[in-house]
Amino acid sequence: MNIRMAFRSLFKERQNNSIKIISLGVGLAMGLVLISKVYFEQTYDNFYPDSNRIYQIQENVVMENNKPNSYGQVSGGVAPGMKAEIPQVEAATRLTYMDEDAVFFTPDKKRYIGTFIMADSFLFDVLPRPMLAGNAKDVLSRPLYALVSRSIAEKMGGISNVAGQSFQMDNWPGKTITIGGVFEDVPENTHLKYDVIVSMASMLKFFQWDGTENWIGNDRYLGYVRLMPGTKPESLTTAIHQMQTRHQDMEELRKAGVALTYSLLPLEKLHSDAPETKRMSTMLVLIAFALIFTATMNYILIVLSSLVKRSKEIAVHKCYGAGEKNVAGMMLSETLLHLTISIVVAVALIFFFSGTVEELLAASLSALLTPRTILLLALICFIVFIVSGLVPARIFSKIPVSSAFRNYRESRQSWKLGLLFIQFTATAFLVTLLVIIGRQYNRMVNDNPGYVYENLLYCNTTGVNSSERQNAIYELRRLPEVQSVASCSTLPIYGASGNNVLEPGKDQELFNIADLYSVDADYLPLMEIPVVTGTGFQRGISESSQVIISQSFADRLSEMLNWKDGVLEKNINITEHGVHTICGIYRNIRVASISNPDNRPTAMFYTDAPAPVIMVKLHKLNPENIQRVSKVLEAALPNKDIVVTPYKTSMTYLYTSSRLFRNSVLIGGIITLIIALIGLIGYTRDEINRRSAEIAIRKVNGASVKEIQQLFISDILRIAIPAIVIGEAISAITANKWMENFAEKTNLSGLLFIGCGISVLAVILSVVSIDTFRATTQNPVDMIKNE
Repeated sequence: MNIRMAFRSLFKERQNNSIKIISLGVGLAMGLVLISKVYFEQTYDNFYPDSNRIYQIQENVVMENNKPNSYGQVSGGVAPGMKAEIPQVEAATRLTYMDEDAVFFTPDKKRYIGTFIMADSFLFDVLPRPMLAGNAKDVLSRPLYALVSRSIAEKMGGISNVAGQSFQMDNWPGKTITIGGVFEDVPENTHLKYDVIVSMASMLKFFQWDGTENWIGNDRYLGYVRLMPGTKPESLTTAIHQMQTRHQDMEELRKAGVALTYSLLPLEKLHSDAPETKRMSTMLVLIAFALIFTATMNYILIVLSSLVKRSKEIAVHKCYGAGEKNVAGMMLSETLLHLTISIVVAVALIFFFSGTVEELLAASLSALLTPRTILLLALICFIVFIVSGLVPARIFSKIPVSSAFRNYRESRQSWKLGLLFIQFTATAFLVTLLVIIGRQYNRMVNDNPGYVYENLLYCNTTGVNSSERQNAIYELRRLPEVQSVASCSTLPIYGASGNNVLEPGKDQELFNIADLYSVDADYLPLMEIPVVTGTGFQRGISESSQVIISQSFADRLSEMLNWKDGVLEKNINITEHGVHTICGIYRNIRVASISNPDNRPTAMFYTDAPAPVIMVKLHKLNPENIQRVSKVLEAALPNKDIVVTPYKTSMTYLYTSSRLFRNSVLIGGIITLIIALIGLIGYTRDEINRRSAEIAIRKVNGASVKEIQQLFISDILRIAIPAIVIGEAISAITANKWMENFAEKTNLSGLLFIGCGISVLAVILSVVSIDTFRATTQNPVDMIKNE
């Protein structure tokens, strides 16, 4: 009965049902997907069976005079060593990344892209995936064999047809790999993403060094263990140390000034417990709460704004025997119907804008909306129903029967102002947060990393021989659009692997560096990296035994070795490279990103032969010039998959997560502002109707339009100013917490918060002024006659 009445009232005029439903639906749509994203982030890697027993091996290193550091990479022998010597370890595996987004070709020249890892045959004993074809342990025991994911197999002709097919990787030409099986795709909420698993038995087919049994050095492997049921990782500390003493020369490590230990980090906590994940999740929860709470408060405000209009309707129901419970049931039924329609609207919006949602949240809808997530969202919707239903139900049930025979007046407006107060606070919070995030994003993208990358392109030519690469560089230099060409082994934005520095003839390791490996003589001039001391590299003069180091590297050396006369022309020993002579010092550059910088000193080594990454600086960066560079490289390197990338594009890509977060806050802020303004308009019109006689009498007695507007503005100012101040304070706290992710931060001055607060206040007062202007220009006779 109540549902039928609620459905009939849905189409009644002057109840603003469409506004209530749409504003609630939009708020729920954005709020619920943000909550889904938070749940997605907090449930990383929990899809593995017995995931609570799986751990990643952490390498903890303390070098003399340095802070302790923990790494998720270990030497190749550590993981299998734990399985062999610690009874509580049920299974262990190790793997290493080969190439992300690697291009590979089948014999018929069909091109595919996937992320490659190299793993031992015990991978699925620890991190199991369902096998759709083939035997994983057998395939991963055979050299030059691989497993592919379902999605790759389907692209290559189907799960049943892919076994036995072969392919070659673009970066490793001449190495034919045979597909031996297919595994189910790895879910999106994992820290370990891969599409192709190459057997670790193939190590020497691709790399010059096989470090799979190393106990010291070559720390490129990710190691994982599955512990026996009931085993606590803390209980293995002694056993791990005893294992180390049997396989590692602890005395030599001590003499080298290195303290090395291992610990086990729960797989389920690898991502969710990371500081940046925690901060991001906290902020998304705050934004989602602000959206849903604002939408709920706005719904209540609009419902209660119709209190005077619906008083006679409720009173008539009471005259016919309806009690307070019956009236409350009517209101709850209305709320249930409105909320159901709002959820339908929210779901429709989510799926209609699914592409935008997936881009903003960097996850597919299927990954976000799992059964557990849907259950959580249903619980939140139930809470919204309770809050938005009980408050109006209680107030409407108290309407007296006498309202059926005389006009009912609701003179108390404190509850309306209270609801607006909450909406204004949420709006100020999100608008200010949006401005701060936008400023920080611009700072990251446009910040000076210590080198110049405007008009710069690069192309990775790994797998191409030196003579072909040299010919390509020669042809590029002939283009009139090209300013200069250089080559290097790795780009600063991609981070760097590490090596240790020693004084020649001594065993003690001084510190660890970010190794940028080989560059040619044109690299520093092209990147416009200033050489502050020395000459840098010079073609035809520099030798392969020379190295140039960063200013922080030189300062560290001078301090630790007490070299008062500087470091130029001094010899240093760097692991993996041997003894080199310092020929120059360059100004510090940033390695990796602002959000995750590598603050270690850096070094570059000279190469006379072209390095794999070809860098091209243009006079002008435009699509036509990029196309010309691509054509030259394609002609010079016909057997190589050519991808020419603007450096600025890669720099921007580093901060994709920040850009998407900025866009999420932008959409959330706009939605919250619109919802708050809808509530403000509803409140203002309700007050105009309630005070129409007062307005008419004031006009008759000579009150101006401005004076009447000030009656309403003063009420709004009393709540808007403190609400905005609180919103600004919350945004300041939240922004400071979020900006802990970054080494370099935008300035959070007081003027920024004042400016944002004034802007929000100006919008609020503009809406009130425009809405009240209509009432103040009406004929007072008509207003009194209506009374």
